[in-house]
Amino acid sequence: MNALGKTLCRFWESSIGKKLIVAITGIVLVGFLVAHMSGNLLIYAGRGALNDYAEFLHHFLHGAGIWLFRLVLIVAFVLHIVATIELTRQNRAARVSRYEFDATVQAPRSSRIMIISGLTILAFVIFHILHFTIPVSPSLQGMHDPLDPDRIDVYGMVIKGFQNPLVVIFYIVGVSLLCSHLSHGIASIFQTLGLRTEKTRGLIGVIGWAISIVLLVGFLSVPVLVGTGVVADPGVPDAASAETEPEETGH
Repeated sequence: MNALGKTLCRFWESSIGKKLIVAITGIVLVGFLVAHMSGNLLIYAGRGALNDYAEFLHHFLHGAGIWLFRLVLIVAFVLHIVATIELTRQNRAARVSRYEFDATVQAPRSSRIMIISGLTILAFVIFHILHFTIPVSPSLQGMHDPLDPDRIDVYGMVIKGFQNPLVVIFYIVGVSLLCSHLSHGIASIFQTLGLRTEKTRGLIGVIGWAISIVLLVGFLSVPVLVGTGVVADPGVPDAASAETEPEETGH
């Protein structure tokens, strides 16, 4: 193994290295969530806006952009999970004895269930990928924009995908756990980077909760409003009737 490889191994094996990996990948993932939520909210602008956005993503850099982005996201996601699990194992191994009531009891509830919520979030992400990214449901496959049959109808997929109450409930649970995870994780990022002090602790806590709440409301608004019928597919205007309407009103 060369010098670079040995350095990377030592970095990975150290707790500081793992914490930095968790922090850096956490920043990448939070940035993705903010961008993803912003894209999802285009559904309120109508079919054209959301499908235009989806088309742009799939044609960015001649189609290579979306795959490069997915690769970075997958690497960050895997490293984040593995490093977090390894840190937890190291912390448990380093603990000489456990007490019935130790320091973890005083920690926020979100920090005590990080591993459980993280694994649940992993299951949610896998479901989300199979639900929309590479839809396995026959009802969501092959949906094309009625205004432009050459592109996928992401708008229609979202409307149809959230008409199942069980799917909506699962999204509510998954996103709620994700945001609970973030409320603690964002503060941990600041702490790992040395930006969390006694003076900034309160402000960082507020920032973490604010970002989590914005993401919670933004992400859940779509399945809830679609599932309850507030947001629905308006359909496509009948071109023939639209053409004859002026003649009829002219008589």
